[in-house]
Amino acid sequence: MKSYLFVTVAIVAFTGAVSIALRGSRASYQSPAIHLPPGCSMLPENNVWNARIDHLPLDAMSRAYVESIGRDAPLHPDFGREYGYPYGVALNDAPETAVTFTTYAAASDRGPYRIALDAPIEVEGDRHVLVIDPAKCRLYELFGARRGFLGGRPNAGAWTAESGVSIDLRSNALRHDDWTSADASGMAMLPGLVRYQEVDGGVIRHALRFTARRTRAAHVWPARHDASRLRESSLPPMGQRFRLRASFDLSGFSRESRVILTALQQYGMFLADNGGAWYLSGAVDSRWRPAVDAELKLVKGSDFEAIDSSSLMKDPDSGEILRR
Repeated sequence: MKSYLFVTVAIVAFTGAVSIALRGSRASYQSPAIHLPPGCSMLPENNVWNARIDHLPLDAMSRAYVESIGRDAPLHPDFGREYGYPYGVALNDAPETAVTFTTYAAASDRGPYRIALDAPIEVEGDRHVLVIDPAKCRLYELFGARRGFLGGRPNAGAWTAESGVSIDLRSNALRHDDWTSADASGMAMLPGLVRYQEVDGGVIRHALRFTARRTRAAHVWPARHDASRLRESSLPPMGQRFRLRASFDLSGFSRESRVILTALQQYGMFLADNGGAWYLSGAVDSRWRPAVDAELKLVKGSDFEAIDSSSLMKDPDSGEILRR
């Protein structure tokens, strides 16, 4: 399990948005609430991320994929009180920010970006920065981010990152095929996180994100990129969607865990990166109860199945689903 060391976080409400100021030592971090204006949502309603898949058939390779990830390996909630993915919400009047891209500059969006220099960074691991911009209805995501540099030199008003995306949340357009994003799969990250606010509200209506140790050098819709040299057909490709079996009994779990497990039955989860086996991505938040971590680890790889979502695809270059 990753353990992240944060500095103390002050969350300041201002003009309907949230600013995150980092100061002090070990964090007590509450993820900011996301309030989107009319006409803006976390990707369109008809986007594949928001599509239920509990009715879809199994993928022909389901058994092999589960075996390759680990039938006996537990579901691992990669989020908690002090670890997981932090994210920020841009202020309504936030200025545009300069970002210099390095490793994957050719596959990064030019922007503009509105990422404040006090935006939280995933301090260990891949140093992601995730910021949602309600006023612009956009999502900004950086990989390998460093604040205060431009062109390799100190610059108080800029960021450097290995790659980055600026996503119009009103659009179903996918990235160019073979382009990465801030994630190995070329997909967005924030829409797939388990967030405290949704669990506390009692329902998650979108797919989640997870990782596996070994993946195939291939990707399937809606993923656009892969990060492997392995060719074994038994390994799952990036973008493969899994769901928790409908027969899995939720009755003995707490309310919070049932919300997450119900989402895994109804919406499933996308394989989005190489990492720990069955690592379920979520937002760091001091309000998570340790019981949720313990309960989710009772779920095993054998409780999941890979599904065939190709019947949802309207266009391979779009996340829009066919109406059923």
